[in-house]
Amino acid sequence: MSSITVTTWSLEQTSPADLLPAAAPEGDVRIVRAGVPSPEFSRFLYASVGGDIRWVDRLGWTYAQWREYLDRPGVETWVAHDRGTPAGYVELEPQGDGVVEIVYFGLLAAFRGRRIGGHLLSYGAARAWDLADRWPGLAQTKRVWLHTCSKDGEHAMANYQRRGFRLFDTRVEEEPEVPTPGPWPGAQAV
Repeated sequence: MSSITVTTWSLEQTSPADLLPAAAPEGDVRIVRAGVPSPEFSRFLYASVGGDIRWVDRLGWTYAQWREYLDRPGVETWVAHDRGTPAGYVELEPQGDGVVEIVYFGLLAAFRGRRIGGHLLSYGAARAWDLADRWPGLAQTKRVWLHTCSKDGEHAMANYQRRGFRLFDTRVEEEPEVPTPGPWPGAQAV
């Protein structure tokens, strides 16, 4: 099996004041929390957003694994809708001691390049900063972090930096090259 070199960048905000919000896009774009943990919906978002950029680590998760993950206190999925259609999502995971990771963030291919991503990232980061307000028992957020890599979209790093995230770590590793799976086996990426 061949391999590819992947660079992973970790970025953070250490104060809510670090967040530099993007302007809301034109049109009827709304961001709503998926209030009912749904393995089916979360897997749809994961596979549909990440299918053309090699998100494969969760494709083999069982229904029970998805359920266990989504039922954890503080795990939240915020979904951007364009005229009622899911366009992308941001997934938050508290990690203890006031640290919240933006575990996944992205848009379905058809919605990229329409200024939805900056708005969704801004909204998601703001929800990471006020996560404890919705989850009694969680520590107040002191740090929000995420990672992106060279497999992600070409504008990902710039979007994170424009939203006020600062680089704190860079790693370069060899990974097995996997085919781009598409949103479901055999689907063609746009």
